[in-house]
Order: sequence, then C-alpha cells, then structure tokens
Amino acid sequence: MPRAPRLIKVFTPSFADDGDTNAQNLTAKEVVARLDPERYRVTMFFEQDPDPRIAARPNTILWKWRKRANSASTLLRMLVDVPDVYFFPREGPLDDSFFLARRRLRWHTKVVTYIVSGGLDQVGPRPGQLRNLRQADAAFGNSRYITHLLNDKLGFLADTIYDGVDRRYYFPAESKKVESTRGLVVLCAGSFRPRKRFDLVIRQAARWPQVRFRLAGCGEEEESCRRLASELNCKNVEFLGHLGQAGLGDEMRRADVFLFPSDLEGHPQVLLQATACGLPCVAMKSYQPDAVVDGETGFLASDAEDLAQKFDKLVTSDALRMAMSTAAVRHGALFDWDRVTEQWAQAFEKVIGVGA
Repeated sequence: MPRAPRLIKVFTPSFADDGDTNAQNLTAKEVVARLDPERYRVTMFFEQDPDPRIAARPNTILWKWRKRANSASTLLRMLVDVPDVYFFPREGPLDDSFFLARRRLRWHTKVVTYIVSGGLDQVGPRPGQLRNLRQADAAFGNSRYITHLLNDKLGFLADTIYDGVDRRYYFPAESKKVESTRGLVVLCAGSFRPRKRFDLVIRQAARWPQVRFRLAGCGEEEESCRRLASELNCKNVEFLGHLGQAGLGDEMRRADVFLFPSDLEGHPQVLLQATACGLPCVAMKSYQPDAVVDGETGFLASDAEDLAQKFDKLVTSDALRMAMSTAAVRHGALFDWDRVTEQWAQAFEKVIGVGA
C-alpha cells in the first residue's frame, strides 16, 4: 500500500482577516483557502475575525498578531516546527529575523518570493525587495512585465503567476443597459496616494459634468482631491470612502467605465476585478498591465493627454463600451483563483523537490 505524501508546511507572513483588503493579504487568503488541506498545512497571522474559509480549513494554524514581540514569538514557534516553505515574504523586521535564523540555524525552509509592486523600471527595487529576491529559492512576478524586469533588468530568474479574482464579489451584471451620456457612471478605486493621480479623475469630471464620477478608497490625498473638486465646481463627483470587496463589486457592476490613472503599479487587483465585472478600463501603459488588452477590453494611455483622449472615446460611444465590456468578461476568465492556486501548489512542490 503506497504511503500517503507528507504534509508540506507553508508559512506566510500574511493576515487571514476577513475584512483585510491589503493586496498581499488578499492574495494569500485566496491561495490558502484553496490549497488542499490534506497536502498543505498553512500557518499565517490574524488580528481580528479571520476569513471563515480559512478559519474552517483543516491543517491551518492562525497566530494572533500582538502589539509587540511578534518576531520573537514567531521564531520561537518556528524553532519547534520549522516550515518547509516561507511564502510571500514582506520587508519588515519579522522577515529580517527569519532570514537571519534560517542562515545561522541552517533551516531547510525554502523561500518563495512574489514581487507585485511597480517601479522596478523607474527607481529599482527597495532594499527589502532586493533582499527577498536574493534570499529566494524561487521568485515570481504578478505580471509579464514585472517578470521581464526581474529577469532582464535585475538578473533574477523568475516566472509569472497572476493574481486571480474572487468570483464571489466580482462578476458581470446580469444585464448591461446602454444608457445615454447623461446616465453614464465612471468609477475609480484605490488608495488616495500621490502616485495614484486621482486628481486626473477630478479633472475629467470637470470636462464631463453630465457624467457621474464615483471614487472609492481613502488616503492622504483624499482631502486635496475634495478641494480640487470644489474648486472646479464638480457637482458630479462622489467620494465613497473605503469599500469592502462586496461593496466594490456592487459599484463595479453599476459603473460603465473604470478610470485608473495611476502610473506606478505592479499589476493592480482593481484592474483584474473591474475586468471580471465587464468594465472597460482606461489605465496607463507604463506598467503594461495584462488585465487590459489595449484596444480590445479597454485602453492603455501613454500620458495624461492620451488618457483623456481615450477616455473620451469610451464616454462618447455606447457601441464601443458594450463591445469592450463583452471582451473584458471573456478576458477576465483567465484570472481564476483555482488555476492560480494550482500554479502555486506546483511551485511549492518544485521548490522543495517533491515529484522532481
């Protein structure tokens, strides 16, 4: 009788909280929720209520994140039970401590690094990213462009694994009525940071007073965007604040166009989510997002002027929006968490030498 394969022990310094919408934590939660519990034992953190799928998952260990001493307590636990895989390292003191312990204690743990943030082509990797890449036994980017930069610019061997889309929240509307220009809704979502350039959304609202613009998110630039909307007398701009995944999915299904002027990104999950909801997207070409097929599911703009011109095309053409919406739904099917999780499972097994 063949022996059952041993459990592969995976640790990720990510959080299982149900309400956490941080991009790394979203990715980790979706992967962990789908990993075969008879094959993988997973350990991760939580602060408040964990995702019920993960809380109910067999062979899952959730460690409470405290106000202090988390690095020390985590390493003490690892001394007793060394993980096989350290998945998706961050750039903080816990990761510093782990890498030091791994080297000094000669732990067998393999590091699987996932690079998801942009700017590698403009400012290069941050020190923590560079450390994570140097320590990695396997490295991945979340878009073809990031992987290209890792391979060709930085000299690290890397492959691509996309993020997926949570179909519980992000799916097309049952019917999409073609509305007049006056009834159009444009959505923008993300954190209000300088690199997101949400002021460009406000300026488009000033150009199109008959179109409703809805901005979801919060952050340091929100107040300046509110002031700009007031200065430009934009009565057609609504600030929605932070939305959970269910709320954001609802907003995407109500909208007609997704406008995302950020020019420093990895492969933003909001573009994947909008695509899955059938929203034509106007985004920037600088980071070459695979979520948008330029001219088919939306447009990729080279600069702010080009962004405005391509946005105008979508606003003024019902037929173009409908065609791109249909294409977006078809393209969005590629970003499937079940498929993504299978790729991660294969990566974990390969890196520890299972089935080689």
